[in-house]
Amino acid sequence: MSKKAYLILENGTVFEGESFGAEKETMGELVFTTAMTGYLETLTDPSYYGQVVIQTFPLIGNYGVIPADFESDSPALRGYIVREWCQAPSNFRSEGQLDAFLKAKGVPGVCGIDTRALTRIVREYGVLNCKIQYTPDITDAQMQELKDYTITQAVESTTIKEVEVFDTDHEDYNVVVMDFGAKHNIGRELNKRRCKITVVPAHTSAEEILAMEPDGIMLSNGPGDPKENTEVIEELKKLTSSNVPIFGICLGHQLLALARGGATEKLHYGHRGANQPVKELESGRVFITSQNHGYAVVSDSLPEGAEVSFVNGNDGTCEGVNYTDISAFSVQFHPEACGGPQETSFLFDKFIKMMDEYKNK
Repeated sequence: MSKKAYLILENGTVFEGESFGAEKETMGELVFTTAMTGYLETLTDPSYYGQVVIQTFPLIGNYGVIPADFESDSPALRGYIVREWCQAPSNFRSEGQLDAFLKAKGVPGVCGIDTRALTRIVREYGVLNCKIQYTPDITDAQMQELKDYTITQAVESTTIKEVEVFDTDHEDYNVVVMDFGAKHNIGRELNKRRCKITVVPAHTSAEEILAMEPDGIMLSNGPGDPKENTEVIEELKKLTSSNVPIFGICLGHQLLALARGGATEKLHYGHRGANQPVKELESGRVFITSQNHGYAVVSDSLPEGAEVSFVNGNDGTCEGVNYTDISAFSVQFHPEACGGPQETSFLFDKFIKMMDEYKNK
């Protein structure tokens, strides 16, 4: 019989469920994702650092564990909440079960919770801190500790420690990827387009990056509050004056806006899932995108030379920026998403075109 586990929210609400995965207490920022597939990409996305993730889709684990689909080498999230986890996965690519994977990676899970009711609470109250433990009781001191929990040093905790180079058979472009918690699929999309990729730690200086003579610079996704990364922002200011093409995704999009004088804000409960509509302002076309972010660029804060290119179809927040005074653009959503829609992958081709123009000057 499974051991009882309890999810305690900072507003005092307690949910009783059953433990699976690793058996250990944890605290984190409670968020939800509406994706129906791609739970492996969710589990291994570094952007979930410090968070406890609710899967709104009721059955998770039915196609097992497939390492080839991982977005990083190991999960960064603090805990995992599902309605039901499948104990008998069926998929020809599966190499294991979800429960065993979470145990091996030290990630506690809770199943048997009414995830619909839990998600409605997050939608109503906004992002809440939560704790997974194995008793329903919590002391006043523990509750205060829970309320005081904040995610800090997120990029520092998820970026690589040393430079890594990924070659391809046909190398037409030399791209430096600034790793703020990068998903593997960004590199895969660039490799498919004949790019040699040099992935550098987030703290790498602009001088070191430019010494690599890149044809383009990719600013990756990542976790946490973008404003916390003051040193990175200062280096990006230098890079934007270099004329080297820059493409930012998710956190990279936010950091680029901050480097150009814009502002960011925390959203009520964020955008996380594989069904987020965004509207391209120039064409009026709507794309369905994969997203995972709790912060957004404030459209009205953008300086001259920066134009909003995409907006969210639900709340109108900024989802993309084109910079007319420098060779750069960025998007809030994930055009590289393999666990969701891939219809905005053309943005990588836009980046390639910018590099062609830069090389042929």
